[in-house]
Amino acid sequence: MAIYNNQESQNPLFQKIEQVRRRQGKIRDTHINLAHGSGGKAMRDLIDDIFVKSFDNPILSQLEDQASFDLASLSQHGNRLAFTTDSYVVDPLFFPGSDIGELAINGTINDLAVSGAKPLYLTCSVILEEGLPVETLRRVVFSMQQAAQKAGVQIVTGDTKVVNRGCADKLFINTTGIGIIPANIDISPRNIQTGDVVIINGEIGNHGTAILIARGELELETDIKSDCQPLHELVAEIINICPEIHAMRDATRGGLATVLNEFALTVNVGIRINENAIPVREEVNGVCEILGLDPLYLANEGKIVIVAPREKAELILSTMKNHPTGKQASIIGEIIPTPPGIVLLKTAFGAERIVDMLVGDQLPRIC
Repeated sequence: MAIYNNQESQNPLFQKIEQVRRRQGKIRDTHINLAHGSGGKAMRDLIDDIFVKSFDNPILSQLEDQASFDLASLSQHGNRLAFTTDSYVVDPLFFPGSDIGELAINGTINDLAVSGAKPLYLTCSVILEEGLPVETLRRVVFSMQQAAQKAGVQIVTGDTKVVNRGCADKLFINTTGIGIIPANIDISPRNIQTGDVVIINGEIGNHGTAILIARGELELETDIKSDCQPLHELVAEIINICPEIHAMRDATRGGLATVLNEFALTVNVGIRINENAIPVREEVNGVCEILGLDPLYLANEGKIVIVAPREKAELILSTMKNHPTGKQASIIGEIIPTPPGIVLLKTAFGAERIVDMLVGDQLPRIC
């Protein structure tokens, strides 16, 4: 709103000032250019118009070089800090069921959740390629805001960089998350014991299959969508009824097989899983058969693998099935003393085979 009197308002200089004020915080370009990473007005307008406007909260609005927190408010949630970071380079940016923005938020939330932490704050750093449509960035940032709001977390600080055309692929995102672990919660693979059971919250391989189809390199049509979803609320309910959960991890790159091998190697135990108990969509199996892939190694973005005491298994399972993200939960295996460091799969035909660590990458740039 103008603060000048009528005489001043006729002055060309003041008219120019009013024009500048009206333009502040609004990006006029249709595509990202190098000026948007220069630190000047174009960059400030980009940040204000797209990021600050979308992520607005009391901490972010201070626009400091860092976010500051009151330690007393953090300690109300627990006595230990959980801290994680991840980068997202998925191709394509938008795919059935989700996009890179929602993926970045939920992926970081889930990395915190599997420690038993309550996610609270996230950062957002983006690397933009010169020529990226501004509307594409708006869609991604809106998706991030929606995912953060749904999960009850705040994006409180971040960074923006622009690189020359051809030096990146459209858009990369890095997110860092902070959460608080409640007192007396100690979730770690080192707690795994012989006799424990292995539980998963639903179908595997949906994310990897959705990305593969979205790339359009194959003439396949399915209605498979990514399973991208936040898992912290499910984890909180599980911990509430079973604080002594031994281990928990989200099965992202490398899939279920990689998580189980990491568990087995960490504590030098064996793990036996039952193929008939592992939830896999028929369409995912079909795509894997056509392409020579194994759903055990396909990426997921909403699946959690839990190792828990056997006597708590049914209670955990019923709790998971009563939650929207765990309706297809299943007990899929058990911890065995031998062979140490090896994962065995009991096949549908009753035979056993070794499920080794993934060698190479079935599908690059999956997250």
